[in-house]
Formats: sequence, structure tokens, C-alpha cells
Amino acid sequence: MLISITFITIVLIISAAVMILSTLLAKKTITDREKSSPFECGFDPKGSARLPFSLRFFLIAIIFLIFDVEITLLLPLTTIITFSNVKTWTLTGLFFLIILLLGLYHEWIQGALEWSE
Repeated sequence: MLISITFITIVLIISAAVMILSTLLAKKTITDREKSSPFECGFDPKGSARLPFSLRFFLIAIIFLIFDVEITLLLPLTTIITFSNVKTWTLTGLFFLIILLLGLYHEWIQGALEWSE
């Protein structure tokens, strides 16, 4: 018990010493305006916030989220194959895949997947 407490104390002291040394020895650079300003996906953060935003970016992000959620619902199917009935497992997997493919088909017909018009 005493050995483990001593070991933990030594590890904490060494890690604290390394953190203090790295803070003291780190190169301090003069703060630059560009480095201290946030980078917002290529938009100028100092400019006007009322610039027109392309709806395509938003639409692609929503489509990605929808299909990403459906993929995360499909992934656990591989782990439960040993615990469930094969017929039920197959029907559930096919149901999710059909929903995914119907959604993709609908987005394709609506023209949401075409980036340029």
C-alpha cells in the first residue's frame, strides 16, 4: 500500500514538473491579428454577418446527417446477428436499407445532389 502511494506521488510530481517546464520553455510569439481571430470556414469574421449564405451548403449538411444517422442505425445489426432470428435480422436490415435507398432516390430526383445547376 505504501509503495503504491509513493509511486503515485512520484508520478504526479514528475508530470507536474514536466508541465511547468514545458510552459516555461515554450516559445512565446507575439500575438498576431490573424492568429488570434477565429477562422469561420473561409468567411471573414470581421465582416458583415448579413451576407447571403448558399442554401446548398445547408442542404448537403442535412442530407449527410440524415444518411449518417441511418448508417449508425445499421451498424448494430452486425453485432446482434448471433442473438436474433436470421429472418427478423434480414427483414430489419432490408427495411433500413430500403428506407435509405428511397431517401437517396428522392434526393436524386429532386436535384439536391447536383452541386451546380
